[in-house]
Amino acid sequence: MLANPSIHAPLLHTNRWRLPLSCNLHRSLRPKKAPRSSSSLLFSSKSCSFGVRALAESQASEINPSSVEAPPGVAQPFSVKIPVGDRHILVETGHIGRQASGSVTVTDGETIVYTSVCLADVPSEPSDFFPLSVNYQERFSAAGRTSGGFFKREGRTKDHEVLICRLIDRPLRPTMLKGFYHETQILSWVLSYDGLHSPDSLAVTAAGIAVALSELPISKAVAGVRVGMVGNKFIINPTTKEMEDSELDLLVAGTDSAILMIEGYCNFLPEEKLLQAVEVGQDAVRAICNEVEALAKKYGKPKMLDAIKLPPPELYRHVEEIAGQQLGKVLQIRNKIPRRKALISLEEEVLTILTEEGYVSKDETLGTAETIQDLFEDEDEDEEVVVDGEVDEGDVHIKPIPRKSSPLFFSEVDVKLVFKEVTSKFLRRRIVEGGKRSDGRTPDGIRLINSQCGLLPRAHGSALFTRGETQSLAVVTLGDRQMAQRIDNLVDVDELKRFYLQYSFPPSCVGEVGRMGAPSRREIGHGMLAERALEPILPSEDDFPYTIRVESTITESNGSSSMASVCGGCLALQDAGVPVKYSIAGIAMGMVLNTEEFGGDGTPLILSDITGSEDASGDMDFKVAGTEDGITAFQMDIKVGGITLPIMKQALLQAKDGRKQILAEMSKCSPLPAKRLSKYAPLIHIMKVKPEKINIIIGPGGKKVKSIIEETGVEAIDTQDDGIVKITAKDLTSLEKSKTIISSLTMVPTVGDIYRNCEIKSIAPYGVFVEIASGREGLCHISELSPSWLAKTEDAFKVGDRLDVKLIEINDKGQLRLSRKALLPNANPEKPSLKQRTSSKENAASQKAPDKGTTKKAVNMPKDGLGEVNVELSNDTSSNPKPVSSHTTNSAEGDALPQKIIKRLVSSGRDEPDTNKERPKKSISKAVTSVSNKDESSLVNGEAKI
Repeated sequence: MLANPSIHAPLLHTNRWRLPLSCNLHRSLRPKKAPRSSSSLLFSSKSCSFGVRALAESQASEINPSSVEAPPGVAQPFSVKIPVGDRHILVETGHIGRQASGSVTVTDGETIVYTSVCLADVPSEPSDFFPLSVNYQERFSAAGRTSGGFFKREGRTKDHEVLICRLIDRPLRPTMLKGFYHETQILSWVLSYDGLHSPDSLAVTAAGIAVALSELPISKAVAGVRVGMVGNKFIINPTTKEMEDSELDLLVAGTDSAILMIEGYCNFLPEEKLLQAVEVGQDAVRAICNEVEALAKKYGKPKMLDAIKLPPPELYRHVEEIAGQQLGKVLQIRNKIPRRKALISLEEEVLTILTEEGYVSKDETLGTAETIQDLFEDEDEDEEVVVDGEVDEGDVHIKPIPRKSSPLFFSEVDVKLVFKEVTSKFLRRRIVEGGKRSDGRTPDGIRLINSQCGLLPRAHGSALFTRGETQSLAVVTLGDRQMAQRIDNLVDVDELKRFYLQYSFPPSCVGEVGRMGAPSRREIGHGMLAERALEPILPSEDDFPYTIRVESTITESNGSSSMASVCGGCLALQDAGVPVKYSIAGIAMGMVLNTEEFGGDGTPLILSDITGSEDASGDMDFKVAGTEDGITAFQMDIKVGGITLPIMKQALLQAKDGRKQILAEMSKCSPLPAKRLSKYAPLIHIMKVKPEKINIIIGPGGKKVKSIIEETGVEAIDTQDDGIVKITAKDLTSLEKSKTIISSLTMVPTVGDIYRNCEIKSIAPYGVFVEIASGREGLCHISELSPSWLAKTEDAFKVGDRLDVKLIEINDKGQLRLSRKALLPNANPEKPSLKQRTSSKENAASQKAPDKGTTKKAVNMPKDGLGEVNVELSNDTSSNPKPVSSHTTNSAEGDALPQKIIKRLVSSGRDEPDTNKERPKKSISKAVTSVSNKDESSLVNGEAKI
């Protein structure tokens, strides 16, 4: 009998298949004496037998003699390749996680995602929210890395992992059947990552396949793909390299017949292009779902349909009889809080009747009659004596008398579920039949908009955006690179985000009391949507080197608070002086799909700028952000079986009209955005130095850069390997001071440069160390200190003395050799004076050879022969000013170059021309500004002849 254990083994595994005594789908609480109808018992037995029969048939279909035999109750291992775009994904099951209800590994390239689905054995308390939880984790070992931090292991879920959890959850939830209350958990891990094939879209498909193979009852299989656009060509599941050039990042999930979720970001893409991309993605999803459906029929486990428990169908009719008339009046209340309180009061009244007092339907009271025996005397006949206990049937008249029916009682959970569904039904009926929404608007109407900027004086930028009963307070903070958000994940290794938006939804915004703590998954998702919507309008880092943080605190909420964050964030950015490219706005769209139910023509009704109740009772939540002509971000969730492309097109076009109206109202903001940097915002100056000079700025162990920060009072100095230096300061004075120090540190000294009024920092037996610029010292040997002989350096100099020196040598190690003697007047009378040398220059044609002293000094001159003295700046176009002779008094040309200009020209950096451009302008004569850098040795030559 057990020759083939694969057929009978599931019957032995009874932990999951504990069939109740009665498989009745309803849970009405009837009177104790009321007998259970035979039809109900018949239906129950059929349901139970169907569950067992389906189980055996499904397991019988898994027989594969060629496969490896699995343990009893465990599915046979198998693998299959599914075409996706221009390549295949490999789906495997039965190898890993065999005790789970469903588990698969999906491979794309060398990226592997493992997903499992498990169900609780005992159902939880019924509610209107399906008990589904999703967890996604990227193991750093998948990329050959180790997690940072002290513990060296993965910790709490990161923000980007939360976003992928939401991508998995949102398309699966609409396919779950109502009435199934077993807690369901989907776990997904990235086991291997090759850096090319993204795991997020793969995780959505893996979850859809695992659910389809499990016992979880669903309506249809789900899959997801990413769509990119490179060179006006759409690509399914593009690689990370292809995404670098893509103008679109779209993730589409759905079934073989409809779209359930889309989410994406683009660079001002028109609606027509977006629809084309969705169509391409839907075709790819359909192909995957067809393959998954075939796999589920062949290898999937039987669904737990017997575990579905629905409220009694007559309860819907009873709730409408009790509260229908009052519901119509309550739903006409325009303000959210009074309407909510009225609904709560009405719900309590319905609960009291149906759970405590009992309810007798009007139809049962009028139409139900029970025949009872009524004995009465016949006046026309004589009275007869009847023995006790005997009845003469000829004298008994049977008269039908109606008797009051027994009241019906229902569970509190069922009443609450039904009351919510009836409320949604009445709200949808009011919109379709009356053409008016709860607040009196038409389907395409936009709520009243009011906005103001600059309401927080100390913030760098602020805006308060109000749309109806939804309000967002957006605040912008500007900072340097240290304020950037660091991201450590598989996709982006240690990426720094210079722009991020943080969304906060406190319980007070809906007038409730709740716990405050870490941001919820909803807050993280809404914040990312608003962030990606605003990102395309920001300037590049080269044009605006600030890190930008936007905080959006929802102070009031009645629908589409994430789109209010987009509008408020855009205004706050302008108020902070960020040069945004365009103004953008966001709008949330809703839908009533089945209008025939309420007497409509069947055409879906699209709603603009939906409120909270319309979001909860509607069939769609479609958020679109962008300019008047292009889209930057979009997100759509479907709560029914899905929508088609024509419906989506209608929603996109209606959303475009709504954005135009909102942008027009935003332009009326009062007061208007400042559009300039706040006086409290930090100042950032960018310098460009040679990359090899970065280590000089940093110093050993960062000592030098720390000393510059402490000395000047700047907030931060950020250096990059490419030679970019960013100085962040609160005031201009400290900024200029630090800029001067860094310029001195990174300047390129040239032999022959003269440095005036330099301080002696230390004294050694062999000479003194002189600071020619901040942080730059050189050795002036004892032999170069004085024309005369010195026995000890301390005899003539001490620390703190100041002197003029000249750079005479730079050795291979970059050390500087200075000379004071080269600048001192020579007492030797044989040496020609300045006037004699000037005269000799004028008569150079008649001179056959220079004198002996000049010939001797010419040894250190460059070979270009430009060693003759010219008191004015000579034609050698040297960038260094000519020194002034200490013994010549009639040289007007020497007096024309003040000492402060010499200091500035000498201390200016020569490594990059951009450095000089950043310095404040000083008054310099025309002759000086015309100097070029063709020959930087002319001053050396000139000084050598003094």
